[in-house]
Amino acid sequence: METNNKKPVVLDKKVALAKAEHYCAYQERSQYEIRNKLYEWGLYTNDVEELITELILTNFLNEERFSKAYVSGKFNINKWGKIKIKQGLKLKKVPEKMITRALNGINEDDYLSTLQDCAEKKLRIITEKDPFKRKHKLITHLLTRGFEHNLILEVLKNNNLLET
Repeated sequence: METNNKKPVVLDKKVALAKAEHYCAYQERSQYEIRNKLYEWGLYTNDVEELITELILTNFLNEERFSKAYVSGKFNINKWGKIKIKQGLKLKKVPEKMITRALNGINEDDYLSTLQDCAEKKLRIITEKDPFKRKHKLITHLLTRGFEHNLILEVLKNNNLLET
């Protein structure tokens, strides 16, 4: 029986830098993700910090660019609300100021429109007949998508999406 005890592959700094550059070029990454990957590859703290500095200087790694790309993707593709996006960025250890700046890049009209679209889409598939339970299910769904409670209520009220 095989065990899955993978030993980290210890790379020299030159090879690790090339791999890290490729890893960053493929998709925007946060410093936290790169740091974890470098440790996973068996590098030591001093080497990891030197490589991260090198990646920043050569513009392979840019936390602000990462946060903007993350926000854009999660909002435009996944239709997430700001709360869920913010939590995702916090998990990636992105600084609060950058999170705020990236979230401010979302157009408010697009945000409200997306919230309304998500509500209408979910309403079509909720089979509950009781209007109170129906409203509860819809609001719960939108909250789990990361939208703000006050905005949910405002959009539902303004668009007459619920009878109650």
